[in-house]
Amino acid sequence: MRILRAVFEYAHGKYEDENGDPIILHNPVKRLSQAKAWYKETRRNTYIKPADIKPWFESVTTAPDWIVSAIPETIRDYLLLILFTGLRRNEAAGLRWEWVDFKHKILSIPETETKNGHPHTLPLSNYLQNLLQARSNNDSAFIFPGAMTNKRKAEPKDKHLVEPKKPIAKIRDHCGVYFTLHDLRRTFITTAESLGIRDYTLKRLLNHRSAADVTDGYIVTDVERLREPMQQITDRLLMLAEQPDNVLTFPATAKEKS
Repeated sequence: MRILRAVFEYAHGKYEDENGDPIILHNPVKRLSQAKAWYKETRRNTYIKPADIKPWFESVTTAPDWIVSAIPETIRDYLLLILFTGLRRNEAAGLRWEWVDFKHKILSIPETETKNGHPHTLPLSNYLQNLLQARSNNDSAFIFPGAMTNKRKAEPKDKHLVEPKKPIAKIRDHCGVYFTLHDLRRTFITTAESLGIRDYTLKRLLNHRSAADVTDGYIVTDVERLREPMQQITDRLLMLAEQPDNVLTFPATAKEKS
C-alpha cells in the first residue's frame, strides 16, 4: 500500500490533461489513513542475551575452522566489529581503510556513508584496534572486501562484503543462538545501558540525532570523551564471552565502583 500510494502521488504530479490539470485527482490509498487502517508494525527489541554471548562468540571466533565459506575470516571480523561498535550493517560492510586512523585509534565515517547523513567518529577500543590491524594487510580499499564472484578472474578490489546470509544461518545453527545483524547493534546498546551509559554519550556512540531535541545541536562531544565508555562496553562484552559456564557476572553499580 505504501508503494501504491507513492505511485499515485507520482502520477498526480506527473501527468496532466490539456488544461494542465492532474489526470489523477485522488489518491485512494489515503483512505487507509482516514480510516486509521494501516497495519501497526511492532518495533523489534531482540538482542543477544548475556548468557548467550559466550556460545555466540565462540562460534563466530572459530568460524574460519569449520564454516564453509570463501571468506570466513572476513565474515568473522565483520560480525565482531558490528557487535563491538554498534554500527549499522551497511555502514560496517562499506568501511574503507582510509577512514581508520591507527595512530590516534579512531574510526571516522563520512556523512555520505551514514544513514542519517551525519559524520560518525568512534574511538577504537584495544580489541577493535587489534582486530583491524590484523586485517590491514589486505590490498583492498575496503576493510571487508567482497568474495570472488568469478574464479577465472581476480577478486574485484572495488567491491565490499554484502550481507552473508548463508554463513550467518550456519553460525546460528552452530551456536544455537538466533540473531540478526541488527540484533548485534541492539546488543551493543543494551550492554551500554547496563553500564549506565545513556543520554548524549550513548547517542553519540550510535550516531543518533534528534531534530526535536533543541539542545542536541549545541552539545559537541569530543571523540576522546567517548573512549572510556567505548572501552567499558568492549570489556563487558569480552567478560561475558569468556565467563565460565553457568556463571553470569553483573556489572558493578556506580555506588559499588565508588
